Amino acid sequence: MPRIAGLRNGWCWSRLGLASLLCTAAFLTTTILSEPSLLTTNRYVFSQDHDPDGIGKCYMGREIAQVMGHQGADWLERPERANEEHSDVLVQLLQLRPGEIVADIGAGTGYFSRRLAKAVGPKGKVLAVDIQQEMLALLVGKAAKLGITNITPVLGTETDPKLPVAAVDLVLMVDVYHEFDFPYEMMSNICQALKPAGRAIFVEYRGEDPKVPIKPLHKMTEEQVQKEMSAQPLEWLKTIEVLPRQRIVEFKKRPASSATTP
Repeated sequence: MPRIAGLRNGWCWSRLGLASLLCTAAFLTTTILSEPSLLTTNRYVFSQDHDPDGIGKCYMGREIAQVMGHQGADWLERPERANEEHSDVLVQLLQLRPGEIVADIGAGTGYFSRRLAKAVGPKGKVLAVDIQQEMLALLVGKAAKLGITNITPVLGTETDPKLPVAAVDLVLMVDVYHEFDFPYEMMSNICQALKPAGRAIFVEYRGEDPKVPIKPLHKMTEEQVQKEMSAQPLEWLKTIEVLPRQRIVEFKKRPASSATTP
């Protein structure tokens, strides 16, 4: 989910670097010392000395960021967002077809759900997933005011988006994956919800770019996204770099038997 921009002057990069180093070291130690059969229970490592914007829990060398609460909902609907992020361009790049079923994970107030609903048309459907009932209430209210009827709110959990199995054409995650408390479990369930050859789209602020005014833990590098998805039944399709601050990384579903357990 989009995160309030980290415009904190004097950000302590040394602290961030230390936290990242601790996560990476712990991940490598766990991987080296664990038997393959134990890796499913040791995929996460924890650190007491962690970034204040993180939860102290690491996955594949990356500290997981804190979730933005519903109290920050107004930021999701800020008037300048479309210009800052080229939101309509993003939706066009998804190349959605009328009648498709799309899941908007971390839908929040429905900023993208409403745009997706228009793209798939009245015969299509948007499953708007969030773990906060307060967000879904705002989403439903905004959609109703606009007369949008093809958005279905879905209350998910930290491990499961509660989507129907093999029913979704495309899953969109805009600035939300880095906040998953259980990224492996969540993505496993998302993959189960995808139709054969269904697509999973990650939109994340570019972690390599210090000019992007977002808190570091709320950005991701393409390398990290690909690294973490190597544990899922997903095949990389393409990466799109046309947005001002974010990148789009697109995967498609492949047989689960070819995935690697972390």
